Amino acid sequence: MLPYWTLAAPVAAWLILAGTLAGLGGWYALPMTLALLASVIAAVHHAEVVAHRVGEPFGTLVLAVAVTTIEVGLIVSLMVSGGAATAALARDTVFAAVMIILNGMVGLCLLLGSQRHGEQTFTLTGVSASLATLAAIVVLTLVLPNYTLTTPGPMYSGSQLGFIAFVSLALYGTFLLVQTVRHRDYFLPAGGAGGPDSHANPPSRRTAFTSGGLLAVSLAAVVLLGKALAPSIGHAVAAAGAPQALVGIIIALVVLLPESLAAVRAARANRLQTSLNLALGSALASIGLTIPAVAIVSLVTGWTLLLGIDAKSTVLLVLSLMVATLSLSTGRTTVLQGVVHLVIFAVYVFITVVP
Repeated sequence: MLPYWTLAAPVAAWLILAGTLAGLGGWYALPMTLALLASVIAAVHHAEVVAHRVGEPFGTLVLAVAVTTIEVGLIVSLMVSGGAATAALARDTVFAAVMIILNGMVGLCLLLGSQRHGEQTFTLTGVSASLATLAAIVVLTLVLPNYTLTTPGPMYSGSQLGFIAFVSLALYGTFLLVQTVRHRDYFLPAGGAGGPDSHANPPSRRTAFTSGGLLAVSLAAVVLLGKALAPSIGHAVAAAGAPQALVGIIIALVVLLPESLAAVRAARANRLQTSLNLALGSALASIGLTIPAVAIVSLVTGWTLLLGIDAKSTVLLVLSLMVATLSLSTGRTTVLQGVVHLVIFAVYVFITVVP
């Protein structure tokens, strides 16, 4: 039976969301923030219930794909409502998500997991496949547009954009096929599918379906509350004299909270394979689904879509991919790898605030 608070949290969040229609003042940001945090915790609980029912590696896909699907819907809706002014929205959101996941989320998981359990292990073949696919998609979508000649600036021409969107979707689709069908064992813990919770009785089908529905409701509340809080965050950032690019990072952090919390909990429970599956799978879903979706919007509407990141961001991205490849190349991790990733994340945030 599901705890009552996991049922009450998303309901309360949607009631508070309904209150935003009344145009309440700035004080309303506090209950919205509390509702957002409660929805995040509820979403993680429901995702773990579903994951326990379906098993690995399918379980780690549930939260990643659910969050990314809602995130894509949010970006597309903002593009449709904002028009040409949102040309760089997808690029900024995707780049922030990749940096948060690749350095912040992975670094925190490695640090906290190794701090509690010493050296941790994972299946190298699955992580290597994830990193190879991620590197290919992220460079093709965020770096290559700066060097094409058909159109000037950090953008693709119409035909190039359509082709890259197809390639991104094909790469992500192939990755899902490998992860869930062809080579599922690559993404299971080194000792097999077991783990600390492997002998616990799985939830009933009814409970799993209920949690699946509540997961979607909770995640939608998280994204919509994050969107509603965006103006308040923007005002706070402006009052602090920080660049508006920091708003994108904060919003991405809010959207990724459920995945981050679930990944950290898995690492602390000595399930590093599950943690890395969730983190890297989230990054792949974020870019592999978002870019094709916004490319379709751009091609249909004729709006310009800026994809290429600047030189500073390119350096940080290449460094992140290189360090991730090296730190996850042995199948074993210590606190050192976690600290290195977190330092890169700290530099990314600092350079964003102080460009």
